[in-house]
Amino acid sequence: MSTEILIIDDNPDIRDILNDLISDAGYKTRVAANYNQALKEIDKKLPDVAIIDVKLDKGDNDGIELLSHIKSKNKDIPVIIISGHANIEMAVKSLKSGAFEFIQKPFDRDRLMNFVKRASENYTLLKQNKYLETKLFHSFDLIGSSNNISKINDQISKVALTESRVFIYGPTGSGKELIARKIHKISKRKNKSFVILNGALLDVKKYEQELFGEEKEDGSISYGALEKASGGFLLIDEVSEIPLETQSKILRVLIDQKFKRIHGNHDIKVDVRIICSTSKNINKEILNGNFREDLFHRLNVFQINIDPLSKRVQDIPLLIEYFSNKIAENYNLKKFEIDPHNHNLIDYLWPGNVRELRNLIERIAILSPDSPEKTFNIIKESLKISDNVEMSKEKSLSKPLKEARESFEKEYLSSQLKKFGGNISKMAKFIGMERSALHRKLKGLNIKDLN
Repeated sequence: MSTEILIIDDNPDIRDILNDLISDAGYKTRVAANYNQALKEIDKKLPDVAIIDVKLDKGDNDGIELLSHIKSKNKDIPVIIISGHANIEMAVKSLKSGAFEFIQKPFDRDRLMNFVKRASENYTLLKQNKYLETKLFHSFDLIGSSNNISKINDQISKVALTESRVFIYGPTGSGKELIARKIHKISKRKNKSFVILNGALLDVKKYEQELFGEEKEDGSISYGALEKASGGFLLIDEVSEIPLETQSKILRVLIDQKFKRIHGNHDIKVDVRIICSTSKNINKEILNGNFREDLFHRLNVFQINIDPLSKRVQDIPLLIEYFSNKIAENYNLKKFEIDPHNHNLIDYLWPGNVRELRNLIERIAILSPDSPEKTFNIIKESLKISDNVEMSKEKSLSKPLKEARESFEKEYLSSQLKKFGGNISKMAKFIGMERSALHRKLKGLNIKDLN
């Protein structure tokens, strides 16, 4: 869908020039000849970009009033202010009021079109980011009752209100990006962009281009992640994968709060809150010479650690129930049941963590099994656990009764202990034992309390 640009100018010749110039570039246009027409056009439908003359028919600054009116409806819409009576004071006032750019009449056509292109790209990026947030993360939350998740939720509520840089540690699929998005969602920058730069997925030769942008020979500009995230957040995912040479330049940016695009001559000021994440042992990477220690200390102002799912087993039943409901809702499917205490789900190690669990539930939702047996078969097949179960049965049948019973009790109680997150009181009530007797049984079977 083409970007729609609203042109507001009381001079018919300027209106026509702007309309022809912008239409020829492939953009949709609407025009307004005075203040009241402009108000009607804005209130009828917000544009993607607006170009407004400062002085219309109502007063000296009615263009600024229209700028404020647009921003009150959607602060993300870029507004380019133009003026035939420009001075430094007017330019500063426009930019302080939220203008994307300020340009003086008579304007250079190429310069104006460069502003239009940048404004369009900026707004498109913001819309895409908001769509992805809604599609992938807005409906999902950080679910769990484990100490680890409770601590993280508390950390998020505190660090989000600051401007501190955050370093998130956790294995692949554990929820690092979700934590970063939750920080963004309740921060002072929540209405600004959230940009992701994935260090593990980039071509080694393109790191700096993706980060800093580039000024090309034809005069066009490719904007990097730092500029795209201006005023908002930049998540550098798998930051440990970034080459050492680029790491030194990132350090320089953090110190100077400015950078130059590739082949650029002008400094660009940085107003970005940076969050980094990694699934590697960063201290080991520093010792091996793969990551700069001075950069690490700049980035690691506030640290958040998320455990693998196998270490917070008590969260699994909650996650199963949560994702089952959410996926059924998102796909408009009938509600389906998965036993959240299925021992195969509790005992599985989940190498892909929460992402693997969510994918399994999504697979069950798509296949829509019509019986618990079919659901169970999908779980067994997906997790590739059937062979292990058969081997366990065979192994038990080869043991004397006393040894087999002891083996079963140990497996059963270990599983229950995981399920209840080490809560002996709840576990004892569920299995029908006195708390003191359960303690003795666990000690006798050499099963260690999770706490």
